[in-house]
Amino acid sequence: MKESVTYNGLTFVPYITAEQIKERVDAIARQIEEDCRGKQPLFVCVLNGAFPFASDLFRSVDMDAEITFLRLKSYDGMDSTGNVKRMMSLGEDIAGRTVIVIEDIIDTGRTMQKLIADLRELHPADIKIATLLHKPDALVVDDVKPDYVGFEIPKKFIIGYGLDLDGLARNLNDIYVIKENEQN
Repeated sequence: MKESVTYNGLTFVPYITAEQIKERVDAIARQIEEDCRGKQPLFVCVLNGAFPFASDLFRSVDMDAEITFLRLKSYDGMDSTGNVKRMMSLGEDIAGRTVIVIEDIIDTGRTMQKLIADLRELHPADIKIATLLHKPDALVVDDVKPDYVGFEIPKKFIIGYGLDLDGLARNLNDIYVIKENEQN
């Protein structure tokens, strides 16, 4: 793990190691196996940020499952816009299926709230939410409760392991937090 990384003139310091992430991913995989025993869930990865988490989680689950992708956008730089745009839609029929939405981070909850409402209109048997990171203090909606959480974190801006700053830093294996004196 690097001591710090710099993107767009901002310095970020280590926060969660790749080893800690792997441990949590494996634990979530075991929970999903238990909860979905006898089912063939469809994992729905929310691109772009959740891709590393979805890839690792999907490969860690020891059961028959499928994966698909959709793309939403709600961030501009370091800020949530409050507006959720669908950039790529779901192509699979999810009626009667157990769907596990894989997200990188739940911050305000607006993106997940909109996505879950849209998915419910397609009549799945069940929808579960797996998020690597959850900021409970940032939630502004009451009806978003993830079923599987890697880490609960405070309201700080982070990058790495899929999370970006203007498209950069997604490929870092560890997660970094903005240095205290640079947080807005």
